[in-house]
Amino acid sequence: MLRLVVQSAKIDPPLAPLPRPCMSIDFRDIKKRTRVVEGNDPVWNETLIWHLWNRPLENDSFLQVTLQDMGSQKKERFIGLATVLLKPLLKQPSEVLFVKDLTLLNHSMKPTDCTVTLQVAHMSNQDIEKTGAEDHLGITAREAASQKLMVPGSTAHRALSSKPQHFQVRVKVFEARQLMGNNIKPVVKVSIAGQQHQTRIKMGNNPFFNEIFFQNFHEVPAKFFDETILIQVVNSSAMRYKAEIGRFQTDIGFIYHSPGHTLLRKWLGLCQPNNPGSGVTGYLKVTIYALGVGDQALIDQKLLYGTDDTDIQIFKSAVVPINMAYLQLFIYCAEDLHLKKHQSVNPQLEVELIGEKLRTHMQTQTDNPIWNQILTFRIQLPCLSSYIKFRVLDCRKKDCPDEIGTASLSLNQISSTGEEIEGVYSGFLPCFGPSFLTLHGGKKAPFRIQEEGACIPDSVRDGLAYRGRVFLELITQIKSYQDSTIKDLSHEVTRIEKHQNRQKYGLCVIFLSCTMMPNFKELIHFEVSIGHYGNKMDLNYKPLVSSTPYSPVIYDGNIYHYVPWYNTKPVVAVTSNWEDVSFRMNCLNLLHFTRDRLKANLDTLKSTRNPKDPALLYQWEKLLRELAEDCKRPLPCMTYQPKATSLDRKRWQLRSLLLQELAQKAKQAKPKDMVATAEDWLYRLNTVLPEPQMGLPDVMIWLVAKEQRVAYAQVPAHSVLFSPAGALHSGRLCGKIQTLFLQYPEGEGQKDVLPAHLRVCMWLGNVTDSKDLQLLRQGDTAVYAEMYENQAKYKDQWGQQGLYHCPNFSDVMGNKTLPMTDFQPPLGWHWQDSWTVEPQRRLLLDIDINKSQVLEEVYENQGRDTRGAWGPAAIPNTDVNGQPMEARENVKCPQGWHFKKDWVVELNHAVDSKGWEYGVGIPPSGLPQVWSPVEKTYHSCRRRRWARVRFRNHGELSHEQETLSFLQLGLAKGEEEGWEYDTFGSKFHLNPQPQSRFRRRCWRRRLAPNKDKGIAPIFLLEGSLAMDLKYHAGKEEDSKTWPWGLDRQFRDPQRQDTRPPNLPFIYCTFNKPHYYQLFCYIYQARNLVSNQILTFQGPFIRVVFLNHSQCTQTLRSSAGPTWAQTLIFQHLLLYENPQDTKESPPLVVLELWQRDFWGKESLWGRSVWPPMVWLDLQDRILPPMRWHPLVKELGKEEGEILASCELILQTEKLGEKQLPILSVPWKNGAYTLPKSIQPTIKRMAIEILAWGLRNMKKASSPQLLVEFGEESLRTEPIRDFQTNPNFPESESVLVLTVLMPTEEAYALPLVVKVVDNWAFGQQTVTGQANIDFLQPYFCDPWAQDYMHPKLPIPRLPLQKVLVQVQ
Repeated sequence: MLRLVVQSAKIDPPLAPLPRPCMSIDFRDIKKRTRVVEGNDPVWNETLIWHLWNRPLENDSFLQVTLQDMGSQKKERFIGLATVLLKPLLKQPSEVLFVKDLTLLNHSMKPTDCTVTLQVAHMSNQDIEKTGAEDHLGITAREAASQKLMVPGSTAHRALSSKPQHFQVRVKVFEARQLMGNNIKPVVKVSIAGQQHQTRIKMGNNPFFNEIFFQNFHEVPAKFFDETILIQVVNSSAMRYKAEIGRFQTDIGFIYHSPGHTLLRKWLGLCQPNNPGSGVTGYLKVTIYALGVGDQALIDQKLLYGTDDTDIQIFKSAVVPINMAYLQLFIYCAEDLHLKKHQSVNPQLEVELIGEKLRTHMQTQTDNPIWNQILTFRIQLPCLSSYIKFRVLDCRKKDCPDEIGTASLSLNQISSTGEEIEGVYSGFLPCFGPSFLTLHGGKKAPFRIQEEGACIPDSVRDGLAYRGRVFLELITQIKSYQDSTIKDLSHEVTRIEKHQNRQKYGLCVIFLSCTMMPNFKELIHFEVSIGHYGNKMDLNYKPLVSSTPYSPVIYDGNIYHYVPWYNTKPVVAVTSNWEDVSFRMNCLNLLHFTRDRLKANLDTLKSTRNPKDPALLYQWEKLLRELAEDCKRPLPCMTYQPKATSLDRKRWQLRSLLLQELAQKAKQAKPKDMVATAEDWLYRLNTVLPEPQMGLPDVMIWLVAKEQRVAYAQVPAHSVLFSPAGALHSGRLCGKIQTLFLQYPEGEGQKDVLPAHLRVCMWLGNVTDSKDLQLLRQGDTAVYAEMYENQAKYKDQWGQQGLYHCPNFSDVMGNKTLPMTDFQPPLGWHWQDSWTVEPQRRLLLDIDINKSQVLEEVYENQGRDTRGAWGPAAIPNTDVNGQPMEARENVKCPQGWHFKKDWVVELNHAVDSKGWEYGVGIPPSGLPQVWSPVEKTYHSCRRRRWARVRFRNHGELSHEQETLSFLQLGLAKGEEEGWEYDTFGSKFHLNPQPQSRFRRRCWRRRLAPNKDKGIAPIFLLEGSLAMDLKYHAGKEEDSKTWPWGLDRQFRDPQRQDTRPPNLPFIYCTFNKPHYYQLFCYIYQARNLVSNQILTFQGPFIRVVFLNHSQCTQTLRSSAGPTWAQTLIFQHLLLYENPQDTKESPPLVVLELWQRDFWGKESLWGRSVWPPMVWLDLQDRILPPMRWHPLVKELGKEEGEILASCELILQTEKLGEKQLPILSVPWKNGAYTLPKSIQPTIKRMAIEILAWGLRNMKKASSPQLLVEFGEESLRTEPIRDFQTNPNFPESESVLVLTVLMPTEEAYALPLVVKVVDNWAFGQQTVTGQANIDFLQPYFCDPWAQDYMHPKLPIPRLPLQKVLVQVQ
């Protein structure tokens, strides 16, 4: 007996008048209804039962729930429906299936906000006797007898007539998995009774389709049931005779006689029609309906209430053999399983494969558990799942364990089907290790659009935080019997100990610049970590110099901010201990070198748009030559490597065979389909590139503000790893300057805002290889100990008496440190000189130095006295947040600024005639939450805003030179003692103010390395400079409450800095600056797909280079905006050696913005590339302009921009003649393009004959809009579209007169849009298409041999809309 308790429902949005809802439930064609109640939140608590008789529940049994409003004026009003699968009751018959807040679907099968709550149980006679009166599911026998039940026979299907009837077949294709083949482009072909349908073409072996097909029939049922459904998966890029990957065929009768006339979300096993004995060639997930008149379709709804897919049923032909295998996971141990501070965990490892989950036993109170267990899974080859998922749980809470970390193994990376090689290669079964698998947790990386077919499912995307590693091994065996699913290993596991031998690694990072930042109000710094090493939150490891000093961010004069490091670059040094994986990394880096050269040559090949360009053949030959050269270079042999695993040897064999094959193909390749051929080679290289046994965690660089990790950059460890075997075996970025674009974790940060653009130089390697470490060609490394001495003014005397609970000695953020006498140099270092006072001028910089004007404001506050009269408040002058400020008459104008007007009361907002706004003070702050412009008797406080604008003086020095001169100044007269003074929340100044109540000064002492110990001295800076580590315990006991309103980072008493105190700082100082000039040549943008009527409103380009940025002129709306402008950056300051700059120049960031009619600016996309660097003008050649892709927020490329850039070193010779800037013409207030790179423009006419629109649904009054550059024309709207979908004859011919480049590479596309007109003047873009190449349509009517051409008639698809034009 099946029993259902209908508890309640929720109708959202609420209906008015109040509905009278009723719920109907279908089970095996038997419908039952609840009673009718009233309200938008109905509660029934009504029990319905169905007798199962001789038909027990099946895997496909389901309930269909429909919610209706019976009080509607119509007969019934449909609200929503849903499906409840009863599969969980089949697995656990004694359990009750609770379905809480099940989402209902509307007629379009889209989720609504309406929900229902149900309870379902499968009850036997014994259960009926046991149920109590309190249980809703416990219905008495008399109640059961009172419900008149229809007793089903052997089948629940109604009798079918011998006359023709109406039927419909629906096939929905979701996704495919494990399709056989290499670099395939699959398409699914569905044949329903001979009628062909097909999906869009996808890429990869695990594509998503999500498409549905319909076919209607009017047939005799017997004949209808004999029709077949044939589903084929075909590789669209292969020759037809070998294109089919696999197929599945069934008759419609099988579908119709299935439960619900449906195969719901079932996996089909595909097979080769001519060779079914070869096994399954892939899987396809589909839903198939076969419905007659009156049949209710089962709702294809992804269930959220937890139906496990532990026994997924695969439909396949009976002649296809089943290849079963047993996958054994040897779980040995784990390390560093940290979840929370100072708290051990009770770890347990959970492994999931195809829905089946197995767990090890639980270890108690340990961060380094030893499990020594074997977990065995029974799988079918090829395996339906693409990933093995690992979760380490903290089982301190039995019912709700916390997740420590997750990891995943891609089966495609640890096995091979043999399809990667075209020759005779059989592949290998899944295997792994023994090796470490890195666990991650916490916040995830944001979603980014990758190459199609390469996206990682969200369920296996790991977090960003390192959470430890698991040591395991995986073996796959094909045998006829199964061992126990979980069993213990012998404790004799000595054979794996050689894989756990550790070596000491050193990581050095030099921070060169940080630009393109938002405005951080607080001081920021960067933290570098690899694993737990360098993570200052983890106090289980020795403290390391893993953080840069704190620094403010400075406005760059446009919209971004930067960190003012200038000639003093911070350096971090992190030491760590990992196993030796150099043999594996050498092979990986060699493959990356081959892949990177091939990709660079392919990108150059793609950028050559003209197929007749002679440079095209030269570039193709260069690609073939370098690919053959790289592929002939042997990979380091794994056969005799003692630490190599079975997977290492098998992947080495696979990679070697692929390189041999590519080398042979490169020799035999012909100049035909060059781009497609090279892309195929690149794809095949990328398939063997991932390294699942990496071992080394990624290097993480975190941007920290307010002691919170705000943004991050993730650098693969192998890419910066040094190898003594040579440069090709080292990481491609090892010891080289690289650019990192930081990003926010998922769900954080502002849209279209970059956290930071970072330039760093990184080196990672064994510390024994770091003896002669020199990352840059110039720069002196210096190490300093640093601390601050604090004093307060007490009774007009400066001293430590008035500090109260503030420490006498602290770091820059106010955390207690040692006195100067207690500092000790670390091992391997000694003091070079004595303590000296040295103000940190970087922290004293004017953050508004690049602004031309600054608005200053002070709020005057008053309160009521006992008589009700207004008088000065306790804090008479504050900022907008109520923090104390200097009185406006005492605010002096800083040096280098001037005022044009004095303070004035702001009247341009909700205030009275004198500028006052009134409110009621609310404790504890005493500030009102709401201000009112009208005074009431109960108002207790009021305030008004005084404002003035200060303007910068125009001096001889640039803003950057002013900053440099300030940083390099010595102590002036009156500043000999080096004190920095603070006044009421303002930043510190070197000059005392009358209101100053707190001061501090920075003491520094330089460290020098001892005699050579065979490794780089910076890797000896481990541990604190304190004499006794027990001193740390006293740190947290000292309150950090400061007595007066200091800067915000000093005022927060809740802030706890976990940085271990007394760590030194490392700097790399550059004494000789170099000046450059940057020339950006910007021509035009194209292919900017937009749903606006006019593609772009006010487009302009913003070019960002380091901490400088400029903008082009703003154009009017255009589909292909053309600027033809040169932006010149002069006197750019770079400190690194010019040769380093030439090898790794800073990237130019080109941003496309648009400005609407209200002046609001919005970012469209960014394009990033390195400029051409010229160190000598004798070698200078103007760089040719190329098309660069514009990348939007999610990583999607949309649009291109034609531009080029060059960076020129300013030498004495250049300074005298200024040759580059003189070669750029000036016109209409801007620099235009040099004539040598300007395209040749010719006036042309484009004639368009527009016929009409086809296959457009739900159009009111559409019209055609044609755009070319800034020119546009449109037809008259089609008034009667449903009966005559053609354009009016009088408006069907459009002629555009345009200026067009004669070079095809510079030509703009012709943009065709369909605009639909609605009531009240509303217009929407229904679809858009681009005609990229107009050359086939070109003709010259004035030529002597002119003949009227037969032009092709394109049928342009506009989102399933066809426009016929000529």
